[in-house]
Amino acid sequence: MYFNKNLFLPAICFFLSFPVFSQSTGNYDQHEAFAPIFYPAFGDEVRTAAGTPGSRYWQNEADYSIQAALDDVNHRISGSVQILYKNNSPESLPFLWLQLDQNIYKPDSRGEETTPVGGSRYANHGFEGGDSIQSVSVIYQGREQKIHYIINDTRMQIFLPEALKGHGDSLKIIIVYSFGIPERGSDRMGRMQTQNGWVYTIAQWYPRMCVYDNVLGWNTLPYIGAGEFYLEYGNYDFTITTSGKQLVVASGELENPAEVLTPEQIKRLDAARNSDKTVMIRTEEEVKNKKGRLSREKLIWHFKCNHARDVAFGASEGFVWDAARINLPDGKKSLAMSVYPIESARDSGWKRSTEFVKGAIESYSNRWYIYPYPNAVNVAGPVSGMEYPGIVFCFSYSQGRELWGVTSHEFGHTWFPMIVGSNERKYAWMDEGFNTFINSVADKDFNNGEFLQKPRYRQRAARFFQPNSESIMTIPEVTNPRYLAANAYTKPGMGLELLRYDVLGEARFDSAFRYYIRSWAFKHPTPWDFFHAMENGSGEDLSWFWRGWVMNNWKVD
Repeated sequence: MYFNKNLFLPAICFFLSFPVFSQSTGNYDQHEAFAPIFYPAFGDEVRTAAGTPGSRYWQNEADYSIQAALDDVNHRISGSVQILYKNNSPESLPFLWLQLDQNIYKPDSRGEETTPVGGSRYANHGFEGGDSIQSVSVIYQGREQKIHYIINDTRMQIFLPEALKGHGDSLKIIIVYSFGIPERGSDRMGRMQTQNGWVYTIAQWYPRMCVYDNVLGWNTLPYIGAGEFYLEYGNYDFTITTSGKQLVVASGELENPAEVLTPEQIKRLDAARNSDKTVMIRTEEEVKNKKGRLSREKLIWHFKCNHARDVAFGASEGFVWDAARINLPDGKKSLAMSVYPIESARDSGWKRSTEFVKGAIESYSNRWYIYPYPNAVNVAGPVSGMEYPGIVFCFSYSQGRELWGVTSHEFGHTWFPMIVGSNERKYAWMDEGFNTFINSVADKDFNNGEFLQKPRYRQRAARFFQPNSESIMTIPEVTNPRYLAANAYTKPGMGLELLRYDVLGEARFDSAFRYYIRSWAFKHPTPWDFFHAMENGSGEDLSWFWRGWVMNNWKVD
């Protein structure tokens, strides 16, 4: 998720200009800051004191098979999802919880009822929608049965005919559903009219499993808008049926290019896979002349995305399309792609998007952890900035430094929370803040610092330490809107820069940060797992820092 408020600039110069902060004696107590007991629990065989998954760590799995259709006349999605859910926990589960995120657009949803009178970024702007559930059944031990379920706001509880056993037992859930596509879907999905047709940016488009973990059991906080997502990992196999004029891009790999692309487009894609320069796959001229599409009434687009926590897609008859190779460590490759309407095709704008995608992912892969997906797609549309595995949505009119910033930020989310799967809904700072930090490093790496800016934190930082400001650990839904960007993005990002440059030094910090990422890749860490990992990886007791910077608003000497 992107906040276009210049919040992603390096913080360290601010701190260097103020070598000592005076303490706020009303709030700060050095005895509490350096008290010997910080952690609420000791390490165990599930989550160790070294900040790693233990020998008995477990998490459940959810594999999805989805068959969906896009109705570009009535702007609807209809589909059927089959979820293979595996219970790796030691407990039996008599019921399961799922997320129905589209229900945020129902007129009586919590998201609607908590929207300020003046509106907000996450408001539905008068659109009334929601998931229409046609049927729900399970297949367990070879028998398919209709089941009882309750829908409450954005959550569905399904009651099993018999408990799903622990230690690896599994069942299949089958749900048939449909929903209307909002134009502005909480700034995370939606649709936009262009001169050559609608652009669809589709997400939260199928029922998804809630996470069951050893910390809270079922994680069922409703989707209200500000808080993002907490999802299980699994493999995805999905098809999207469209009219023949649509061009579709999605998470993962297109499995049937010969059935949906022209021979010339396939040839151009092959050239792009071997080119560091951007290669046009569908040109502006081809869009204007309605060329570059197969002469068929319907197309079925088939994608697979493995070891992911979600999938999303974009579709339009008016997409310009280009691509270039991404060079990853150890000789591996991926493919950067951008799709955008003609209105966005400016030399300083989306014509550079693929260059930006390539530069960002190469920086993050070389510094932190290798990019895990076969493609990286940037979609220009109505969303200001939102991330999904292998695909992101960015605002169609962004250009120059702004387009670099949002592209780098959204693909930075591949590492947090797509690879390191923290609970975004409770701890927004563990993905937005960490991502803000790695963005600042990528700014230096890209094109010799082309878009690197001088930091402007002097005035903003003061609000972090005001007595009435909220701590980083406040969940997004109850954070005062004036502090949301600061708490989720700026302050945690600044904190990591402070640790890197002033407290630990680059070498120790980078080693510890990579240790955390490797340890929790495709797993579910808590804040305390992160704290443990950074302390063990760096060899430094940082409890004073976590207490002051994360848990409280103390000024740090």
